Amino acid sequence: MAVVDEAVRRVLRVKFALGLFDHPFADGAEVTGAVAEHRPLVRRAAEESFVLLQNKPAPEENLLPLAKTTKRIALIGPLADDASDMVGAWSGANNFGDVRTLYATMAERAQQSSATFTYAKGTEISGTSNSGFAAAVAAAQNSDVAILALGESSDMTGEAASRAFLDLPGNQQQLLEAVVATGKPVVLLVFSGRPLVLDWAAQHVSAIMEVWYPGVEAGPAIADTLFGDVAPSGKLTMSFPRAAGQEPLYYNQLPTGRPIQHADPAHPGYVEMKFVSRYLDVPNDALFPFGHGLSYSTFGYSSISLSTQSISSSSLMRDQKSQRIVATATVTNTGKRRATEIVQCYINIRGASTEQPVRNLKGFTRLTLDPGQTQTVQFPLGFNELSFYNAKAQQVVEPADYTVYIGGSSTATNAAHFATTP
Repeated sequence: MAVVDEAVRRVLRVKFALGLFDHPFADGAEVTGAVAEHRPLVRRAAEESFVLLQNKPAPEENLLPLAKTTKRIALIGPLADDASDMVGAWSGANNFGDVRTLYATMAERAQQSSATFTYAKGTEISGTSNSGFAAAVAAAQNSDVAILALGESSDMTGEAASRAFLDLPGNQQQLLEAVVATGKPVVLLVFSGRPLVLDWAAQHVSAIMEVWYPGVEAGPAIADTLFGDVAPSGKLTMSFPRAAGQEPLYYNQLPTGRPIQHADPAHPGYVEMKFVSRYLDVPNDALFPFGHGLSYSTFGYSSISLSTQSISSSSLMRDQKSQRIVATATVTNTGKRRATEIVQCYINIRGASTEQPVRNLKGFTRLTLDPGQTQTVQFPLGFNELSFYNAKAQQVVEPADYTVYIGGSSTATNAAHFATTP
């Protein structure tokens, strides 16, 4: 009971400190709708959450951002004008009238320009009828670009919402294939609360952007990103599989006993061994890995430099606050437009007393660079970054070999090496 009492006391202390017992009820008028002054922040939050998964030339330049002079636009899909599913599974007040859908935003833009805008729902989120396919295909055929808003409903995520299959629900995949068959450039917007299997889309669609459940400013945030008023900067916090059978799939897996080996061009007689840790029908890696996310620009990374080639593990154990090694790299905007990159730092530990993941994220920083601009980034690696839990569940630093990776995703190849000594 003493333990329970102390736990309750801690909660009560916080409540007293917050003044909850002095003012148990909220003061002022009840908020019955979205606050206009808050919308810019809500829109920015949505814009920074979008992850540009793929952006291929269509046919000469990358499809996104769309040219503001694009004359004929087709908007297709069940999530293009769906206010209730824009706010996700934990939407609170559910004032869906506050939501600005992509359809409403695109219609407003079309009225303010000379563009022709056509909308076709195509199907329901979990629908099986293809009665709307003909209108969707016709809209695509009469357009310069087709934007497809596909994915999950908000009640397909959150509690009690597991799915055995990770494909687009219902017959949305068939709708996508029918529109792609028109030969028109296609932008796929994916609304979901989990990674979906997008292998077919990755092979046949020029541009794919994961937009999750963007909130009440969904329409303006998506439209501003599509037309380049905002450059996407989001990165994946989970890996997107090629097939559901790859799950569980995560970047920080432990190394396998028989890792897959790829053919070596320097040895023409090399034969890949069958009995390795691999799939026979898909590659081992993720379709879109942890940390992945494109922008409307490109970024280059210099070689990593280290403040020292070795550091004492015993000194790190004794002085857990000031002892550290610093990894430095430079990042350059190698593209033609101002954009934001989220620089990520990963480490791998070899020779520890317990097996360690192939990579572990240890830091990240956000950089906004003009074209041609270069900036130096530093990642201090001290006790918290270099330690791990041993077989006795103790957080320790041991003599071992470390590799540091700095780049734009968990597949970064820019690396440097150091050791922790006794």
